[in-house]
Amino acid sequence: MPRNKTALITGATSGIGHATARLMAHHGVRLIICGRRQHRLDELSEELKKSTEVIALNFDVRERDSVNEAIQSLPQEFEEIDYLINNAGNAHGLDTIQSGSVDDWDAMIDINVKGLLYVSKAVISGMVNRQKGHIINIGSTAGKEVYPKGNVYCASKHAVDAINQGMRLDLNGHGIKVGAINPGLVETEFSEVRFKGDVDRASKVYQNYTPLYPEDVADIIWFTVSRPPHVNIADLTVMSLDQASSTIINKTV
Repeated sequence: MPRNKTALITGATSGIGHATARLMAHHGVRLIICGRRQHRLDELSEELKKSTEVIALNFDVRERDSVNEAIQSLPQEFEEIDYLINNAGNAHGLDTIQSGSVDDWDAMIDINVKGLLYVSKAVISGMVNRQKGHIINIGSTAGKEVYPKGNVYCASKHAVDAINQGMRLDLNGHGIKVGAINPGLVETEFSEVRFKGDVDRASKVYQNYTPLYPEDVADIIWFTVSRPPHVNIADLTVMSLDQASSTIINKTV
Protein backbone atom coordinates (compact mmCIF):
# COMPACT_ATOMS: atom_id res chain seq x y z
CA MET A 1 0.00 0.00 0.00
CA PRO A 2 1.62 3.28 -1.10
CA ARG A 3 2.19 5.79 1.66
CA ASN A 4 1.02 8.84 -0.27
CA LYS A 5 -2.73 8.12 -0.13
CA THR A 6 -5.13 10.65 1.39
CA ALA A 7 -8.30 9.79 3.32
CA LEU A 8 -11.15 12.03 4.42
CA ILE A 9 -13.04 10.63 7.40
CA THR A 10 -16.25 12.18 8.72
CA GLY A 11 -17.25 11.64 12.32
CA ALA A 12 -13.60 11.16 13.20
CA THR A 13 -13.80 12.38 16.80
CA SER A 14 -15.29 9.20 18.27
CA GLY A 15 -16.14 5.57 17.69
CA ILE A 16 -15.53 3.98 14.30
CA GLY A 17 -14.19 7.17 12.72
CA HIS A 18 -11.68 7.70 15.52
CA ALA A 19 -10.44 4.10 15.34
CA THR A 20 -10.20 4.26 11.55
CA ALA A 21 -8.16 7.46 11.66
CA ARG A 22 -5.73 5.87 14.10
CA LEU A 23 -5.33 2.73 12.00
CA MET A 24 -4.87 4.63 8.75
CA ALA A 25 -2.30 6.88 10.41
CA HIS A 26 -0.44 3.76 11.49
CA HIS A 27 -0.29 2.75 7.84
CA GLY A 28 0.99 6.17 6.79
CA VAL A 29 -2.15 7.46 5.09
CA ARG A 30 -2.40 11.26 4.96
CA LEU A 31 -5.56 12.24 6.86
CA ILE A 32 -8.34 14.80 6.72
CA ILE A 33 -10.29 14.28 9.94
CA CYS A 34 -13.70 15.90 10.20
CA GLY A 35 -16.02 16.51 13.12
CA ARG A 36 -18.07 19.04 15.08
CA ARG A 37 -16.06 19.02 18.32
CA GLN A 38 -12.97 21.17 17.88
CA HIS A 39 -11.28 20.08 21.11
CA ARG A 40 -11.49 16.44 20.09
CA LEU A 41 -10.19 17.22 16.61
CA ASP A 42 -7.25 19.03 18.20
CA GLU A 43 -6.47 16.13 20.53
CA LEU A 44 -6.67 13.56 17.73
CA SER A 45 -4.58 15.71 15.39
CA GLU A 46 -1.77 15.98 17.95
CA GLU A 47 -1.77 12.21 18.39
CA LEU A 48 -1.86 11.34 14.68
CA LYS A 49 0.76 13.89 13.61
CA LYS A 50 3.35 11.60 15.16
CA SER A 51 2.61 9.11 12.36
CA THR A 52 1.37 11.06 9.33
CA GLU A 53 0.28 14.41 7.91
CA VAL A 54 -3.08 15.56 9.27
CA ILE A 55 -5.57 18.33 8.64
CA ALA A 56 -8.63 18.80 10.84
CA LEU A 57 -11.85 20.25 9.43
CA ASN A 58 -14.46 21.44 11.90
CA PHE A 59 -17.95 21.41 10.37
CA ASP A 60 -21.42 19.89 10.71
CA VAL A 61 -22.32 17.59 7.81
CA ARG A 62 -25.89 18.92 7.97
CA GLU A 63 -24.76 22.37 6.84
CA ARG A 64 -24.19 22.24 3.10
CA ASP A 65 -22.34 25.56 2.82
CA SER A 66 -20.03 24.62 5.70
CA VAL A 67 -19.26 21.27 4.06
CA ASN A 68 -18.37 22.93 0.75
CA GLU A 69 -16.31 25.70 2.36
CA ALA A 70 -14.34 23.25 4.48
CA ILE A 71 -13.47 20.93 1.61
CA GLN A 72 -12.67 23.82 -0.73
CA SER A 73 -10.26 25.17 1.92
CA LEU A 74 -7.97 22.15 1.69
CA PRO A 75 -4.37 22.95 0.71
CA GLN A 76 -3.16 21.57 -2.60
CA GLU A 77 -1.34 18.61 -1.10
CA PHE A 78 -4.61 17.38 0.45
CA GLU A 79 -6.92 18.09 -2.49
CA GLU A 80 -6.64 14.65 -4.10
CA ILE A 81 -8.77 12.49 -1.82
CA ASP A 82 -8.23 8.77 -2.43
CA TYR A 83 -10.52 7.41 0.29
CA LEU A 84 -13.78 8.97 1.45
CA ILE A 85 -15.09 7.33 4.60
CA ASN A 86 -18.68 8.51 5.11
CA ASN A 87 -18.88 7.63 8.78
CA ALA A 88 -20.80 10.52 10.38
CA GLY A 89 -24.21 9.38 11.57
CA ASN A 90 -26.46 9.28 14.61
CA ALA A 91 -29.62 7.81 16.10
CA HIS A 92 -31.92 10.09 18.06
CA GLY A 93 -34.58 8.56 20.28
CA LEU A 94 -36.14 5.11 20.35
CA ASP A 95 -39.87 5.70 20.07
CA THR A 96 -42.90 4.36 18.28
CA ILE A 97 -43.84 6.24 15.14
CA GLN A 98 -46.88 7.76 16.84
CA SER A 99 -44.85 9.14 19.75
CA GLY A 100 -41.65 10.05 17.92
CA SER A 101 -40.15 13.53 17.94
CA VAL A 102 -40.12 15.41 14.64
CA ASP A 103 -36.88 17.08 15.76
CA ASP A 104 -35.32 13.64 16.19
CA TRP A 105 -36.53 12.63 12.74
CA ASP A 106 -35.05 15.76 11.20
CA ALA A 107 -31.71 15.18 12.91
CA MET A 108 -31.43 11.59 11.68
CA ILE A 109 -32.41 12.38 8.11
CA ASP A 110 -30.21 15.48 7.98
CA ILE A 111 -27.11 13.74 9.37
CA ASN A 112 -27.43 10.18 8.07
CA VAL A 113 -28.80 10.94 4.61
CA LYS A 114 -28.36 14.56 3.58
CA GLY A 115 -25.01 14.93 5.34
CA LEU A 116 -23.63 11.88 3.56
CA LEU A 117 -24.83 13.31 0.25
CA TYR A 118 -23.36 16.77 0.89
CA VAL A 119 -19.91 15.40 1.70
CA SER A 120 -20.00 12.93 -1.17
CA LYS A 121 -21.02 15.61 -3.66
CA ALA A 122 -18.11 17.80 -2.55
CA VAL A 123 -15.58 14.99 -3.01
CA ILE A 124 -16.86 12.90 -5.92
CA SER A 125 -16.23 15.49 -8.65
CA GLY A 126 -12.49 15.36 -7.97
CA MET A 127 -12.51 11.57 -8.04
CA VAL A 128 -14.35 11.61 -11.38
CA ASN A 129 -11.83 14.09 -12.83
CA ARG A 130 -8.95 11.89 -11.71
CA GLN A 131 -10.77 8.66 -12.67
CA LYS A 132 -9.88 7.05 -9.34
CA GLY A 133 -11.00 6.92 -5.73
CA HIS A 134 -12.71 4.77 -3.14
CA ILE A 135 -15.88 5.63 -1.23
CA ILE A 136 -16.91 3.66 1.84
CA ASN A 137 -20.35 4.39 3.27
CA ILE A 138 -20.83 3.28 6.86
CA GLY A 139 -24.34 1.87 7.04
CA SER A 140 -25.89 -0.40 9.63
CA THR A 141 -27.77 -3.65 10.04
CA ALA A 142 -30.66 -1.20 10.56
CA GLY A 143 -30.39 -0.60 6.81
CA LYS A 144 -31.01 -4.29 6.18
CA GLU A 145 -33.95 -4.88 8.54
CA VAL A 146 -36.41 -2.87 10.62
CA TYR A 147 -36.90 -3.32 14.34
CA PRO A 148 -39.58 -2.05 16.75
CA LYS A 149 -39.22 1.68 17.52
CA GLY A 150 -36.44 1.94 14.93
CA ASN A 151 -38.75 3.39 12.25
CA VAL A 152 -37.05 6.62 11.05
CA TYR A 153 -33.52 5.60 12.03
CA CYS A 154 -33.95 2.37 10.08
CA ALA A 155 -35.40 4.36 7.18
CA SER A 156 -32.35 6.64 7.15
CA LYS A 157 -30.00 3.67 7.05
CA HIS A 158 -32.07 1.97 4.34
CA ALA A 159 -31.52 5.22 2.43
CA VAL A 160 -27.76 4.87 2.93
CA ASP A 161 -28.00 1.34 1.53
CA ALA A 162 -29.87 2.63 -1.55
CA ILE A 163 -27.49 5.57 -2.02
CA ASN A 164 -24.52 3.22 -1.80
CA GLN A 165 -25.99 1.05 -4.55
CA GLY A 166 -26.85 4.10 -6.65
CA MET A 167 -23.34 5.50 -6.30
CA ARG A 168 -21.84 2.22 -7.42
CA LEU A 169 -24.06 2.15 -10.52
CA ASP A 170 -23.53 5.79 -11.47
CA LEU A 171 -19.77 5.77 -10.90
CA ASN A 172 -19.17 2.54 -12.76
CA GLY A 173 -16.64 3.18 -15.50
CA HIS A 174 -14.99 6.07 -13.67
CA GLY A 175 -12.39 3.99 -11.82
CA ILE A 176 -14.06 4.66 -8.45
CA LYS A 177 -14.77 1.90 -5.95
CA VAL A 178 -17.94 2.19 -3.88
CA GLY A 179 -18.92 -0.03 -0.98
CA ALA A 180 -20.79 -0.12 2.31
CA ILE A 181 -19.83 -1.57 5.67
CA ASN A 182 -22.94 -2.35 7.76
CA PRO A 183 -22.12 -3.06 11.42
CA GLY A 184 -24.45 -4.41 14.06
CA LEU A 185 -24.05 -3.29 17.66
CA VAL A 186 -20.74 -1.49 18.20
CA GLU A 187 -19.82 -0.20 21.65
CA THR A 188 -19.42 3.54 21.03
CA GLU A 189 -21.17 6.77 22.05
CA PHE A 190 -24.03 5.77 19.73
CA SER A 191 -26.46 4.69 22.45
CA GLU A 192 -25.58 7.64 24.67
CA VAL A 193 -26.56 9.96 21.83
CA ARG A 194 -29.69 7.94 21.07
CA PHE A 195 -30.78 8.15 24.71
CA LYS A 196 -29.80 11.83 24.91
CA GLY A 197 -27.12 11.59 27.55
CA ASP A 198 -28.68 8.85 29.70
CA VAL A 199 -25.39 7.03 30.33
CA ASP A 200 -26.93 4.33 32.52
CA ARG A 201 -29.51 3.37 29.90
CA ALA A 202 -26.91 3.51 27.16
CA SER A 203 -24.48 1.24 29.01
CA LYS A 204 -27.12 -1.46 29.37
CA VAL A 205 -27.25 -1.86 25.59
CA TYR A 206 -23.81 -3.47 25.69
CA GLN A 207 -24.07 -5.52 28.90
CA ASN A 208 -23.93 -9.31 29.28
CA TYR A 209 -22.51 -10.09 25.82
CA THR A 210 -19.54 -9.06 23.71
CA PRO A 211 -20.44 -6.45 21.08
CA LEU A 212 -18.28 -5.25 18.23
CA TYR A 213 -15.70 -2.59 19.06
CA PRO A 214 -14.71 0.37 16.86
CA GLU A 215 -11.34 -1.22 16.15
CA ASP A 216 -13.09 -4.27 14.67
CA VAL A 217 -14.84 -2.12 12.08
CA ALA A 218 -11.69 -0.08 11.44
CA ASP A 219 -9.85 -3.32 10.62
CA ILE A 220 -12.54 -4.15 8.06
CA ILE A 221 -12.34 -0.68 6.53
CA TRP A 222 -8.58 -1.02 6.17
CA PHE A 223 -8.94 -4.49 4.66
CA THR A 224 -11.46 -3.07 2.17
CA VAL A 225 -9.27 -0.18 0.97
CA SER A 226 -6.16 -2.34 0.78
CA ARG A 227 -7.54 -4.87 -1.72
CA PRO A 228 -6.00 -5.10 -5.21
CA PRO A 229 -7.18 -2.47 -7.72
CA HIS A 230 -9.63 -4.83 -9.45
CA VAL A 231 -11.37 -5.88 -6.19
CA ASN A 232 -14.28 -3.87 -4.79
CA ILE A 233 -16.05 -4.99 -1.62
CA ALA A 234 -19.48 -3.68 -2.52
CA ASP A 235 -21.57 -4.48 0.54
CA LEU A 236 -20.52 -6.09 3.81
CA THR A 237 -22.56 -6.78 6.96
CA VAL A 238 -20.78 -7.57 10.22
CA MET A 239 -22.13 -8.48 13.66
CA SER A 240 -20.59 -9.88 16.81
CA LEU A 241 -20.88 -13.59 17.50
CA ASP A 242 -23.59 -12.95 20.10
CA GLN A 243 -25.81 -10.94 17.75
CA ALA A 244 -28.02 -12.71 15.22
CA SER A 245 -30.27 -9.77 14.34
CA SER A 246 -31.26 -6.38 15.72
CA THR A 247 -33.51 -8.04 18.30
CA ILE A 248 -31.86 -11.45 18.85
CA ILE A 249 -28.79 -11.19 21.05
CA ASN A 250 -27.35 -13.98 23.16
CA LYS A 251 -26.94 -12.53 26.66
CA THR A 252 -25.53 -14.42 29.61
CA VAL A 253 -28.07 -12.99 32.09
